[in-house]
Amino acid sequence: MLKTRFAPSPTGFLHIGGLRTALYNYLYARANGGKFILRIEDTDLKRNSEEAVEAIKEAFEWCGLCYDGEVTYQSKRFDLYKEYVQKLLESGKAYKCYMTKEELDALRAEQEARKERPKYDGRYRDFAGVPPENVEPVIRIKSPLTGEIRFKDGIKGEVKFRCEDILDDFIIARSDGTPTYNFTVVIDDALMGVTHVIRGDDHLSNTPKQIVLYEALGFAVPEFFHVAMINGSDGSKLSKRHGATDVMEYKRMGYLPEALLNFLVRLGWSHGDEEIFGLDDMVRLFDPHNINKSASTYNATKLDWLNQHYIKTLPFERLNEAMKFFGLDFAVLPCGELLLNSLRERSKTLLELKNGALLVLERPREYDEKAVAKFLGDEARALLGKFAGEVKAACGGLEANEANLKTAGEFEAFTGAFLEREGKKLKDLAQALRIAITGGTVSPGIFEVMEVIGVSELVKRVELLLAK
Repeated sequence: MLKTRFAPSPTGFLHIGGLRTALYNYLYARANGGKFILRIEDTDLKRNSEEAVEAIKEAFEWCGLCYDGEVTYQSKRFDLYKEYVQKLLESGKAYKCYMTKEELDALRAEQEARKERPKYDGRYRDFAGVPPENVEPVIRIKSPLTGEIRFKDGIKGEVKFRCEDILDDFIIARSDGTPTYNFTVVIDDALMGVTHVIRGDDHLSNTPKQIVLYEALGFAVPEFFHVAMINGSDGSKLSKRHGATDVMEYKRMGYLPEALLNFLVRLGWSHGDEEIFGLDDMVRLFDPHNINKSASTYNATKLDWLNQHYIKTLPFERLNEAMKFFGLDFAVLPCGELLLNSLRERSKTLLELKNGALLVLERPREYDEKAVAKFLGDEARALLGKFAGEVKAACGGLEANEANLKTAGEFEAFTGAFLEREGKKLKDLAQALRIAITGGTVSPGIFEVMEVIGVSELVKRVELLLAK
C-alpha cells in the first residue's frame, strides 16, 4: 500500500512551506487509496515545544488534512533506535568512535587550511586497540568511501552523488546515546511502511546518507520527491516579511483554508490553465511527478484573489461558520444572510467582511470629516432630513416600523418616488445616507443596508448625524 508522511520537528510553529509539503503528501496518499501519517520528530528534547505540537495539529484540523492513525512521537521510540544501533554494531556495519571534540576541531582546521572539504578521517573505522579512557564514544556508520550513490527522484529525475564528495562515516548515535536525524528518519520510515517521501529539496543532501542506512539495515529504499523551495516576491528565500509565518496566523488574518490550500498547491504544481482547485479536485488531479523542478514565488496578490473568490462563492452556512471565529454569527442576526451576501463582493478577507458588517450593525461614533465636508452641505442636509421624516411618516412613527418599508426593494421604490417628487437624483442623497448609516461613504448596497437596520434605526442614525 502506498504510504506517505509528514514529519515536522516541534521547535517552532508550522509555516506555509511545511503545510505545502504536508498537502502534497496528503493528496498523493488519498489519490491512490493509501495512507498519510503524521510523525513528530521530537528527538531534540531541549528545543521541543508542546505548544508547537498542538499548533501543528490545530493547523491540520483547520485545513481539513486528516492523517491516518495516531500521531507518532520519536521521543517515545528511543529504545527502538538503540536496538537498531546495536544491530549495526554487531554486524560490523557501524563502530564506536572515540575522537574528542578537540581532536575533531583540530582535524577540521587542518582540512580547511588545505582547502579540503571538512570530514571525519575514519581513524577509528577499523580500530582494534585499547579505547581511550574517559571518552564516551559516538557511533558511526561505515559509509562507502568511493563510487557513486544514484537514485531516481520523482521530480528531479536521475540524481547521483560521488561518495568521496558527499559522504564520510557520519554519526548515527551521539555520545549520550541519542540517535541522529538521518538515522531515526530511516528507521521510522522503514518500520512504518512509508513508500514515498515528498519533502523540500533542502533535504536532498541527506538522501545519500539515508540510502546508505537503508541498505546497511536491509530495508527497501522509498521513492523520493524533492520539492523546490518557495521564494519571496524579490527572489530571495521566503521569510516572515514575505509571508512565511505561522499557518494559524493566516486564519487570524481572515484567510479561508480553502483559499490557502488552493494557493499552496499551485506553488509548484499546475493542471493546465486552471486556477481554482477544491480539495476534492486536488485529490483527483494531483500527481507529484508533475511538480515543477524550479522554485516557486510567493504572490500575496494571488492569495488575496483566491480568498476573495471563496468568500464570494462558498455557501452561506460554510462562510458563516468561518465568521464565528471573528465573533459574528450571521444566522442569528436579523437579515443576517442578506448582510453577509451584500458584503461578499467587496471583501478580500474575513476581517474585511467583519469590519464591513460592523459598519452596518453599529451606529457610527464618528464621521469621516472629508466626506461630511464634501457631501453634507446645507441642501444635502435638508434633503436628508426630509427623507427621514417621510420614512418615519410612511411607517406610522418609529414604534410601528411594520408595513410599507421592510425589504430592500420597498426601500428602493420609496426612495425613488421621494426623489422624483423632490426633483432629485439618487446621487444627491445616497452619500449623505451612507454617512448617516456608516460614518463614511463606503458600504454595501444602500437599500440592502436599509433593510438590515430597519426603519427605526435608519431614522435614528439620520437624526444623530443631523444633530451634530
